[in-house]
Amino acid sequence: MTSPADRLAAVRARVDAAARAAGRDPAAVSLVAISKTWPAAAVRELAGLGLADFGENRAQELTAKAAELDDLDLRWHFVGQLQRNKAAAVARLGAVVHSVDRASLARTLGRAGADAGRPVEVLVQVDLGGPEGELAARGGAAPADVPTLADVVAADPGLRLLGLMAVAPRDADPAPAFARLAALAERVRADHPGATEVSAGMSADLEAAVAAGSTLVRVGTALFGERPLPSPEDESHQSHGSQGSG
Repeated sequence: MTSPADRLAAVRARVDAAARAAGRDPAAVSLVAISKTWPAAAVRELAGLGLADFGENRAQELTAKAAELDDLDLRWHFVGQLQRNKAAAVARLGAVVHSVDRASLARTLGRAGADAGRPVEVLVQVDLGGPEGELAARGGAAPADVPTLADVVAADPGLRLLGLMAVAPRDADPAPAFARLAALAERVRADHPGATEVSAGMSADLEAAVAAGSTLVRVGTALFGERPLPSPEDESHQSHGSQGSG
């Protein structure tokens, strides 16, 4: 069985190789470890190896884990479908929200950011398509609606627009989907130059995402191993079936 250090080294080697193959600086790609269902002790172990960015897809698990690990200097990411009544708790943690896909959620997060005294950093989630019924689990704004939603986020003083996030469709070559995401990200940056982040790529498809310009890759299984507990959540927020544990 491989150790956490071995798994981390292997993932970092994959990211570095993909970046160099694309003519990019590997330092421009950050690794977000998706720790859903894993105990705080597993997060602490990877943090001890130098990782600082960790993601969760359920607000309750995020807040509990952050409280248990509040002695560490971690940057938390929320990558799941966020219920509006959980927005304030996520905002208070200073977590980056990757899954803003509608104006109503943006406005709720904006109010939470104002109340917390610091803007919530967010990415607009893009629906890149997939099998029928998949969108309901994964979420995401239609590509045609993304520029307008980005404008809503950018205009809200309680929010800070970082860029875009997406998950490639299952059971298909991810490269065309990531190319569409890259083109849309470029369009958004034309109006909002600070929106430089692209959150894409997971354990199974990070090379294709890095080749297309991803700056944040969300990896779960390749770092932690197979999840210790089953999760009913669509892995669209943690692996190739979800945002980071493929």
